[in-house]
Amino acid sequence: MASPVTPPRGMRDFLPADKAKRERVLGVIRQTYRAHGFDEIETPVMEDFGRLHAGLGGDNEKLAFNVMRRGLDAEALRAAAESDDPDALADLGLRFDLTVPLARFYASHRASLPQVFRSVQIAPVWRAERPQKGRYRQFVQCDIDIIGEAGILAEIELLTATLATLDALGLEGCRIRINDRRILLGLLEHFGFEASQNDSVLITIDKLDKVGPEGVVAELREKGSRPEAVEAIERFLAVSPPVLPEGVAPDAVADLARIESALAAAGVDGALVFDPFLVRGMGYYTGTIFEIEHPDFSFSLGGGGRYDGMIGRFLTESVPACGFSIGFERIIDLVADPAAGAGDAVALVHDKNAEPERLLALKRQLVARGKRVRLERRTKNLGPLLERLAEAGFGSFAQVGRETTDAAELEFKLLGG
Repeated sequence: MASPVTPPRGMRDFLPADKAKRERVLGVIRQTYRAHGFDEIETPVMEDFGRLHAGLGGDNEKLAFNVMRRGLDAEALRAAAESDDPDALADLGLRFDLTVPLARFYASHRASLPQVFRSVQIAPVWRAERPQKGRYRQFVQCDIDIIGEAGILAEIELLTATLATLDALGLEGCRIRINDRRILLGLLEHFGFEASQNDSVLITIDKLDKVGPEGVVAELREKGSRPEAVEAIERFLAVSPPVLPEGVAPDAVADLARIESALAAAGVDGALVFDPFLVRGMGYYTGTIFEIEHPDFSFSLGGGGRYDGMIGRFLTESVPACGFSIGFERIIDLVADPAAGAGDAVALVHDKNAEPERLLALKRQLVARGKRVRLERRTKNLGPLLERLAEAGFGSFAQVGRETTDAAELEFKLLGG
């Protein structure tokens, strides 16, 4: 028995109908982002190894696919084996997100970009994940970023553009959980955690949705956190909705209030939900952070935040930056297929011996009228052929007669009716 022929684990093929839907949904996303003033860019699928492993990508750096240097000899292989450092064999890597490439892109082209740069990147990324349902090794990200705007206008534009995109896709019921890293760190200080433990404590807090308050408290105790700090966070978690203590990160609290007020003034009221324990795993976030939630799903549909420190790693000065990413693979199955233009897609069913010149002349006439045209050889039983055409998005068909030379003579019939 022959072995199944499949793509690599965690990667997928897309049949024509699936690919067509994906492109139509991406078209809606691109159109909406463009309407909000963002410009699309493209970056290489690979970046320098050192750049991908410079501490900018958080835990995702551990999931990077590395690319071996060309021309390796036996001595280089032995040296890497003896040093137990396989990374020494790599000089490039596949991008694991679009933010690190964007930071490099901005550093490369800053002189040619506006002072405040609004970018769109929609492209595949690769991570060495353990494949499972909804988690792939190759997947598409849809990122919008604003570089050069230090004020909350960046957050407001990102949030309104994202909410408009979700609305254009027909994803009803979405809200955005919002927090600020300054509030998180202020809370940890207020509770009495040691600053040196902040990263470890945040990793535990980030599990709140999965393990609940009891699980978070138990893990913090296991880690040896200060008992009084654990008791303080336990009391805080027992109050619903949580109330921020007086004096915790007042500037960040004021920024969140202004963001909410601005969205309400723009007619987007009730879309934000303050979550003081929203963490977002990326270590590079420095301020506002956000995630898209939907009442029917336990996972987020996207997220982002402010990462003011990243681009400065490539330049001699700090540059403010903020971004938002929609999880394309998570939403594609949730949205209805946008208008597929079936009325403009027609099929010409012809005999086996029909002259190619005549068929192409008819096709050319229809294409000139803005139609999408497919030539199909007539089968003994037309039913399955017509069903397949309807599934592929064709709206009508016509049978080509032996003497038909003018497309105006064709009699079209609807498909899928």
